[in-house]
Amino acid sequence: MSHNRFPRGVYARGTDPDARFSLANERTFLAWISAGLALVSVGVGVASLGVGLNPVFRAPAAVVLVLGGIACPVQAWFGWVRVETALREGRRLPFPPLVALLSVVVAVAGALVLLGLLVP
Repeated sequence: MSHNRFPRGVYARGTDPDARFSLANERTFLAWISAGLALVSVGVGVASLGVGLNPVFRAPAAVVLVLGGIACPVQAWFGWVRVETALREGRRLPFPPLVALLSVVVAVAGALVLLGLLVP
């Protein structure tokens, strides 16, 4: 029956793994979605409510946060596909490539907000 499931390219491969592992992969997918939603929300908040921030730093901080938020669902989907395929084929689990990028996004946005608070 797994050949009727979406995405077929994932479920047509290998064998069904232990459901606990698939469900953990699904929770990770949802965590990436949540992180993306949070980053977009904070970016919008910085742009619209960051009254005390220097506008020179406020806009770039908001853009960095929103771009990071857009990248998270991309990581969620492609990461879920890669991990589910690896589970089904009995291979090692891949590393999520956007983890490092997300760390940089948060650090850069934090630095921009800090500068926006300190520079009059």
